Amino acid sequence: MEIFRLPALTDNYIFLLHDPASQTAAVVDPAQPEPVLRQLEQLGATLTAIFNTHHHADHVGGNRRLLQQFPEATVYGGAEDRGRIPGQQVFLREGDTVTFAQRRAQVYFVPGHTRAHIAYYFPPNEAQGWGELFCGDTLFAGGCGRLFEGTPSQMVDSLSKLRSLPDTTRIWCAHEYTLNNLKFALTVDADNHDLHARFNEVKTARQQGEATVPSTLGSEKLTNPFLRWDQPALQTAANITDPVRTFARIRGMKDQF
Repeated sequence: MEIFRLPALTDNYIFLLHDPASQTAAVVDPAQPEPVLRQLEQLGATLTAIFNTHHHADHVGGNRRLLQQFPEATVYGGAEDRGRIPGQQVFLREGDTVTFAQRRAQVYFVPGHTRAHIAYYFPPNEAQGWGELFCGDTLFAGGCGRLFEGTPSQMVDSLSKLRSLPDTTRIWCAHEYTLNNLKFALTVDADNHDLHARFNEVKTARQQGEATVPSTLGSEKLTNPFLRWDQPALQTAANITDPVRTFARIRGMKDQF
């Protein structure tokens, strides 16, 4: 399974999954149709699936146009998003699976950013040592999504599920927010040497116009404050010892950053 990262809008990423053996493709969160159609034409591939993580327009904006071009494609999304995702045909819940390129992805219900958010995780196989996590706006490189429809407790539960995956999981998040996320992280985790090193790497990458997605879960566990709510340094920064309240305080600080 090949993965193509397609820039869209201001700072979105669309992910096109390609199966060279069958010349079929799937797309994750098509913000716009044009980048997807260009990549499909370049590959000579047929779109068979649209995997949506949640209903926001910058994740489903391309659905209708893509279905016009590929009416046989199946649109997947969370069961709680019924009526909110254009063209949705499959309504997924925690524990369901989807298959593409002979790889089976596990579906995680990860509310917080929205009440219906899901993520898709392809475990590693013999040919590919990386696991692939498509997490929409739940987990970002160096950050996490705003809480528009969910609660801090829900988001901590959701991030705990993702944090439990192997360190060798690649994080295909939907926005290029990494540099700003790490700037904030330094304000609440200033003594974290791994974070300082990562910030310098990301700063250089962005100066050179390079993408910082995908990240890896191993790196996120060391440097992302929104996966470190149970660490003393973050609890000290929040002036709270309760993990959920620590997360909520830090998320509130980030909202004002």
